Amino acid sequence: MKEFTINFTAQKKKIKVAQGTDLLTAAIKSGIMVHAACGGSGLCGKCKVFVNKKEVLACQTIVESGLDVNVPKESLEIRAKLAHESEEFTKGVVLKREDAFNFSPLVRKIYVESPKPTQDDNLSDLDRICTGVSHKLNNVHISTNLSNLKHLSEILRGSDFKVTATVAYKDDALDIITVEPGDTTKANYGFAFDIGTTTVAGQLIDLNNKNILGTRIAFNKQALYGSDVITRIIYASNSEGLDKLNEAVLDNINEIILDLSGAESIALSDVYCIVFAGNMTMMHLLLKVDPTNIRKAPYIPTTLVFETIHAPEAGIEINPRGIAAFLPGVTTYVGGDIVSGVIACGLAESDELSLLIDIGTNGEIVLGNKEWMIGAAASAGPAFEGSGLECGMKAVKGAIQRAEIDKDLNARVVTIGDGKPKGICGSGYIDLLCQMLKRGVIGKNGKINSDLKSGNIRKTEVGYEFVVAGNIVITEDDIENLKRSKGAIYSAIIALLNKVEKPLGDIRKIYIAGGFGNYLNIENAVLIGLLPDADRSRYEFIGNSSLAGARMSLLSRDAFMKAHEIYKNITYVDLGSEPNYMDEYVASLFFPHTDLGRFPSVRL
Repeated sequence: MKEFTINFTAQKKKIKVAQGTDLLTAAIKSGIMVHAACGGSGLCGKCKVFVNKKEVLACQTIVESGLDVNVPKESLEIRAKLAHESEEFTKGVVLKREDAFNFSPLVRKIYVESPKPTQDDNLSDLDRICTGVSHKLNNVHISTNLSNLKHLSEILRGSDFKVTATVAYKDDALDIITVEPGDTTKANYGFAFDIGTTTVAGQLIDLNNKNILGTRIAFNKQALYGSDVITRIIYASNSEGLDKLNEAVLDNINEIILDLSGAESIALSDVYCIVFAGNMTMMHLLLKVDPTNIRKAPYIPTTLVFETIHAPEAGIEINPRGIAAFLPGVTTYVGGDIVSGVIACGLAESDELSLLIDIGTNGEIVLGNKEWMIGAAASAGPAFEGSGLECGMKAVKGAIQRAEIDKDLNARVVTIGDGKPKGICGSGYIDLLCQMLKRGVIGKNGKINSDLKSGNIRKTEVGYEFVVAGNIVITEDDIENLKRSKGAIYSAIIALLNKVEKPLGDIRKIYIAGGFGNYLNIENAVLIGLLPDADRSRYEFIGNSSLAGARMSLLSRDAFMKAHEIYKNITYVDLGSEPNYMDEYVASLFFPHTDLGRFPSVRL
């Protein structure tokens, strides 16, 4: 097969690809991250490049000869750091619950000084180790694998029978994963990860003292193949698609592991455990398990519970004998991330009725208390994460995160990093919708009021748009997308309340989870009808509860086992099968709602 050289001029990169390769694939292979929200199906129009000064879509342009290709900045996938990285990302009530479970990390190091064998003391080498460990942990059963047995005799005698056994909890037993000479108990580290559709977040934890040594957040590299789970599932069904999606998220994970361990001068050989939380699609892709049936009726995942494995089986770069554990999911679209969030906020242990809302690409909601829990998934889509909108972007430097519109209909904006505005992130859109409603720029149906005399209201070929700043606009199509997203979240909440015949006033706590919640203005979210009009004191931001629950499960076997109780105790509600749900959803497609009686505090 012929090969041709593709020269990406702006990025100064060249690559040889086979004839018939599309330019999007060529760009990705050369390390150029081109934005392709639709997964390369030609629908989103974001992967625009120039070939011989002619604008084309990279995903639809096939290589038939050598080419000079110019990839403009606006077509590049944003690789900047998230605005809420590190400390900001972990704030919230979840940090108050670190001591809710006994400190018993999934992997522990036990120093053992065994008596040397004699004629009268003829225990085997392994039994000596197991006896020493049992005295300190009182465990019923201890085992190990063949690879440890092969060198056990040599290690024991070379260290004068003074060794450190690294043990991992598996089911109701302990597994000795390594035996090292001497006392190495001070070097025992683990990672907690939240694998989200949009972001991947990881924390390095000292398993001896529970200290968080560092946090890193990156945009999920799978976004190159689609901005939402359905697009990625479709891409996974293509030839090599599953491999590419798996490689992308493993790159995220291993980069974070290397970055954090390097920053703390910690050897990867001293990292023995990693705990993952994430939605079911992300877990399937992480472990390279075919997710195809997740999007086909009757929507059945391969498994809801992934067993603990050795990290190298999944391509994770920690100690080769280290383990990777996974929090279980409830059903196809209510995954381990929401189970992790329930652990973090304590909903499953509370006497009071509480509501957990994780606002993301796939909004997940749980209502209940320690007696019962029901959950649902709201197909909110990626609009509130900046995707699929004319000037939408993620919450990075340059994104408009706050906005106010004056009486002359001029917008004053605040950007992340206080620099020149480059686009609008989710919280910015909520502020803008709120302000546009208050100033009469849009009506309750979301249509722009063309009768207003303002240079900021412009007619286009497809409708009207409002100029926010420079060439940054919000269009009627954007408003329609945002209206559907907010309607999906709100109607799902009401559907769960209706299911159990509980009024909104019975809810004592409403937990808002996810990075998006860090910048969410509750008043504005209520005004547009994204959140119910409840007493504001009942709302509480809890940050990345999925990451927090994964960390708690890493640090406590009790928390990890609690997760396996929780997933069985959440009753899934299929909103599509609920009577009157579609009526509820349609009624929510106004600002704030067709029934203003539900929003008594809103004044427009």
